[in-house]
Amino acid sequence: MLHNYLRGAVSDLQSLIELTSLDIEDIAIASHESIFSRNGKKQELIKTFEAKKNLIDQEMLNLKKQFPDKELSELIDDEASDLLGEMKKNLQELKNLNTSYARIVFAVSEFYTSLIQKIIPHEISDYKGSKTPQSSFLKVQA
Repeated sequence: MLHNYLRGAVSDLQSLIELTSLDIEDIAIASHESIFSRNGKKQELIKTFEAKKNLIDQEMLNLKKQFPDKELSELIDDEASDLLGEMKKNLQELKNLNTSYARIVFAVSEFYTSLIQKIIPHEISDYKGSKTPQSSFLKVQA
């Protein structure tokens, strides 16, 4: 069973890597609808990965309980060890992709926020009081 859980977890991670790579490509060309349409699939993959990871943890704990005097590395075979290594590699790759994606998303968010602030006057509150900056695009009078 451990091998099945590991294979499934590795597969889920590979799918998440592919989807995140597509998100990075799509945000570069402002294809936001494609990104939003993949969010549900990504959330489902995350849930299934977490469930499989919990099952993997449980299987390893069971092995350790059966053989308390042995190291875990002695209890798992080469295939399981290779799959764990692949899972770790995929997790690191996904982390790196998500870091890159987060930087891009933050930059896009800052761009749109600054654009909105330039177009629509808004009140700024700070320690010196409140003030409304001048907008070069739009004036609002109430």
